[in-house]
This record gives sequence, structure tokens and C-alpha cells, in this order.
Amino acid sequence: MDGPASGTTSADEHGAAAGASLAATGFGLKGPRGWAFRGIDVDAAAGSLVAVEGPSGSGRTCLLLALTGRMKPSEGTARVGGMRLPKQLTAVRRMSALAHVPGVTELDPALTVAEHLREQALLQRRFDGTLRGLLRTPAERRAEASLRIDAALAAAGLDTETLPKGSRTSVRDLERLEALRLSLALALIGRPRLVGVDDTDLKLADAERAEIWAQLRTVADAGTTIVAVCSEAPEGAVVVSTAPVNTTNDTTKETADALAEAGRA
Repeated sequence: MDGPASGTTSADEHGAAAGASLAATGFGLKGPRGWAFRGIDVDAAAGSLVAVEGPSGSGRTCLLLALTGRMKPSEGTARVGGMRLPKQLTAVRRMSALAHVPGVTELDPALTVAEHLREQALLQRRFDGTLRGLLRTPAERRAEASLRIDAALAAAGLDTETLPKGSRTSVRDLERLEALRLSLALALIGRPRLVGVDDTDLKLADAERAEIWAQLRTVADAGTTIVAVCSEAPEGAVVVSTAPVNTTNDTTKETADALAEAGRA
């Protein structure tokens, strides 16, 4: 699972993250078998809902990984929250989080919702190296973790009371939309400035797509920048279109390499 954003995340006294602006010109990434994506331009203010729209195989996931600091671009310039890519990859990685990315943030079907949330909260505590965090008592740390979990669940629109066994429901028993909301909640526990969501509308009914886009817009409106991969962008989003640029139309190897690298980050 992709690690949480580090304690460098900027947040106000209520824990709301300050979003990261996105700006890119001529952004591209080339792998051993050709270009995964190329010629991408982005201009989005902090707190925007950015939809990466394109067909499967057009480099959408690689672009998501590059914009969140998980993969080094090959050409062009970009700034995420004022941080330059590729020079400040680590800083961008620390301010961002990923959700619903196969091979990186996959949920363990054997674990319950509560177990996933507790695990992510513990990881966040490990990455929070601030002096204030180190001086907290165990009771204060548990209370802080509980607050983070509750806030993340609310932001993701996941009400555990509606699940078959509440928070003790196994991931294997979740509906697809519920699993997507859980993955989003896990990403939000670290209060990142930017969240990248892969395959946002994959295998969802029209009504479910409308639900998740409305939820992502709510998260963005609250301040966290959202970059979401999709086949069809919702109305009102900042749209970034990708198209196959590899002459073989095969970026499978590049995507697999990027996912493996992101999983190690």
C-alpha cells in the first residue's frame, strides 16, 4: 500500500489540508517501449477537481503517478504546490496520496474496514515526525487517530454503519463504490494537499459515477486538490486529455514499471 503523506502536509487548526496548485507545460514520460504520454499541459488552482480523461492505454495512470511524484517525467516542466518536477519529486510525493491505484493501494480482501483504517492511521503516526506528535501521550495519539479516521470517512462519504457488519465488514464484502470510498478515505487520513484517484469511473453505473464525482468535488471544495483518472470527465472539472502516443499503442510495460516503482515509494 502506498505510504501516507508525511507530517510536512500543510493543514489549518481544524485539520483541513491546503490544496496544491498544478501547472505543467509539455509534460511527457518516455519508457523503454516509447512514450507513455506526451505534450500534456495543465493549469489548475489549488482545490481543483482535475479529470485525466482518455482511453485505456493512453498513459492516464502514468500521468497520475508523475503528477504525484511517483515517477520521473522525461520532458517538459511542472510545478505541484510550488514544487518543481522532476527536481523535487520527494517533496511532491510527501504532499500527495494515492487512492484506488491497482498494484499500489489495493485493499486486502481478508481485512476488515476497521483494520484497514487502523493500519493507515498507525502508518501516519509513524511518518509524523513533528516534535508535537512525539510528545503526545498514548491516549492523545489514539484520540488523534480516531479524529483523523472519522474526518476521512466523512470526507469520502463512507458511513460504516450502513455496511453489512459495520466497520467489521471485510473488504471482500464491499460493493465497488464502497471500496472506492474506503480507498479514498485511506488516502485522506494523511491530510494530503493532493489526492490522485485511478480508474474513478471503472465499472460503475451512471448513478454511482455521479455519486463519486459529487464526493470528489466536495473534497476539492474543502481544499484538497483531486486528480482523477476517468474515461469521461464530469461537467465543471479541469480536463486533461490523454491519447495514445506510442506507435505500438502499447504502454503496458511502462505502466507496470511505474506501478511497481510507486509501490516501493
